[in-house]
Amino acid sequence: MAGKIRHRSIVDVHALLFDEAGRVLLMERANTGYADGMAGVPAGHLEQGESILDAVIRETAEEVGVRLGTGDARCVHVSHRCKPGQVDRVGFFFAATRWEGEPVNAEPHKCARIWWHDPDDLPSETIGYVADAIARVRSGAGGVFSLYGWT
Repeated sequence: MAGKIRHRSIVDVHALLFDEAGRVLLMERANTGYADGMAGVPAGHLEQGESILDAVIRETAEEVGVRLGTGDARCVHVSHRCKPGQVDRVGFFFAATRWEGEPVNAEPHKCARIWWHDPDDLPSETIGYVADAIARVRSGAGGVFSLYGWT
C-alpha cells in the first residue's frame, strides 16, 4: 500500500466536574470563534508530547483554576465526531468529583461565565457533542465510545 497517507485526527480532552450535589460545571464560551454563546465544559487540545491525562489536568487548571490529581480524573467516554467538510476529532471525556481549589473563570477573555447545572437537564445552548457525551455517561447505555456527526 505504498503512497497511502496515514489519517490523523485532532485529539481533545473534556473535564466533567461534578459537585457534591451531582451538578456538572458548565462554561459559556466567548470570543473564541467556535460555539461562542454556547455552554461547554473545561476542554482543550492535546499538545505535542503530552499524555491525554496530563492534557485534561492542564486544561482544567488553565480554564477553571482547579488541580486534578492523576487519580481524580477517570476516562468515562470517547467521542469520534465530525461535521461535513471539517476535520474529524477524537474527544476524551474525564469525570471527576474531587480536585484542589474552587472553580473560577480563569480565562474571562474566552469564557463569559461558569456555573453548576443539572446534567440531566442541560441548557438548550449546550454544544451538541458535549450534551451527547454527558447524556451517554449519565444513562450508562451509550457505552464508553460513540460516533457523533458522521453521515
